[in-house]
Formats: sequence, C-alpha cells, structure tokens
Amino acid sequence: MENLDARSGGERTGLSSRILGGGTEPDPRFTLANERTFLAWIRTSLSLLAGGVAVEAFMADLFGPGLRKTVAVLLLVLALLIGGGSFFRWLNVERSMRRKDPLPLPWIAPVLAIVGGLVAAIMTVFVLVRPV
Repeated sequence: MENLDARSGGERTGLSSRILGGGTEPDPRFTLANERTFLAWIRTSLSLLAGGVAVEAFMADLFGPGLRKTVAVLLLVLALLIGGGSFFRWLNVERSMRRKDPLPLPWIAPVLAIVGGLVAAIMTVFVLVRPV
C-alpha cells in the first residue's frame, strides 16, 4: 500500500495521490473519523440488504406477491444507493478536508430518510388495512 513516504517529502504518491487530488494531509483523527462514518454507512447498507432478502424469502405468508416484491426491491435499491454512495461520500469528505474546503452535504441521509419513510408508510398502511 502506498502512502506517505519519507523519500517523497511526506507527499502521497501514485494512486492515492490521483484519487485524493492533492492538498495537505488532514489530522489523522479526522481521516479515521471519516472512515468510521463510511463503515457505519456500509453497515446500514448491509442491514437493508439483509432486510430486503428477508422480506422476499420469509414474508410470503404475510404479504401478497406484489407488496412483498415492492418492499423487498425498495430495501435492496436503498442498500445499493447507500453502499455505493458511502464510498463517494467518504472520498468527497476526504478531498474536502485535504483542501480545507467546507464538507459536502450528506445526500445519502435524505435518500435514506425518504425511502425508509416510504417503506414505513407502506408497512403502516398494510397493518391498518390487513384483515384480522
């Protein structure tokens, strides 16, 4: 793994230099905090993925095929968006810290809130109209 090299005067070289786009090295605590946030988004994505698979695999007795597929697809698409978006979020935050720019807005949080709210609304309607 290429990283800081004493021979290059403390500058990143190679692939990491191209990906991070220059700037100065931020405080390692901030870089590590950025990585922890990235991993938290990945955990969220994996949880949504497991939820989508569980709905499709184990809810056949409770949900009709259309509702089951809708909820499962929403959860799986949300897992895809959160998982993919977390990488770009990590990269954009890292670049901003290196350039001392303001941090970018976390666009995956509203996506998570909107789609999560949509799934919750579907489930609420299902519980309310479901015959006992």
